[in-house]
Amino acid sequence: MKNTSKWLIEFAVIIAVVLIIRATLLQAFNIPSASMQPTLLIGDFILVNKLVYKVSEPRKADIVVFKYPVNPNLDYIKRIVAGPGDVVEFEEYYDPEAEIKVYRLKVNGELYPLEYTALRSFDGRFYYEFRETIPLGNKTITHSVWYSAYPTKVSGLVSYSGSECMEQKHNLCVKFRVPEGHYFVMGDNRDNSEDSRFWGFVPRENIVGKAFVIYFSGEVPSLTPDDVNLFTGFRQLFLALLNPRFERIGKFFIY
Repeated sequence: MKNTSKWLIEFAVIIAVVLIIRATLLQAFNIPSASMQPTLLIGDFILVNKLVYKVSEPRKADIVVFKYPVNPNLDYIKRIVAGPGDVVEFEEYYDPEAEIKVYRLKVNGELYPLEYTALRSFDGRFYYEFRETIPLGNKTITHSVWYSAYPTKVSGLVSYSGSECMEQKHNLCVKFRVPEGHYFVMGDNRDNSEDSRFWGFVPRENIVGKAFVIYFSGEVPSLTPDDVNLFTGFRQLFLALLNPRFERIGKFFIY
């Protein structure tokens, strides 16, 4: 009886510690879709630092998990490309090496340069891969982004601009200002991501934390945001264990 009581107490303490850590420090998430490729792949399992934004503000280039503004019951993950008060512009860009036209970002008049690197194939489709550079104070953050060779979504490069254009949420904005207390986020898979271009800005209070490491990864089927729940999370982890990608384990996102 004593051994049973001791075991129950130890188990209760472990559960309590795990819940405290989950609530205040770290939380695990898995990547269900291709919207953040090539940075994050379907089947990447990441840890999110929930403490960092208790003591500091989110920054441009951070990969963040947040409550989806349209439905706060869903968690989304995207990259911050602009913060409160920033003026965002999209401009067409023709790359002579790839001989293609894409679009690139300017924030407060400062260009986010693009450098073509390769043509990639994923799930029967082709993507142009570029290195995007985000200025961040006295340093820069460089990461890869994809543009579809056959885009099904566009950035809305039309001559409509103004402070009210993002309120209409019809993907028509070429130039606009991010409201105070909000962030503008995008997926690294630029033509395959439902992000701020389509549903608006992310309130500061919706941001859960910053992704900082891939703790496991494996080949798994994709999910929609509505499919993600505790059961599918365990199923995805089980499938990943059967089809691991060891080369991705331990990849950090610390700037």
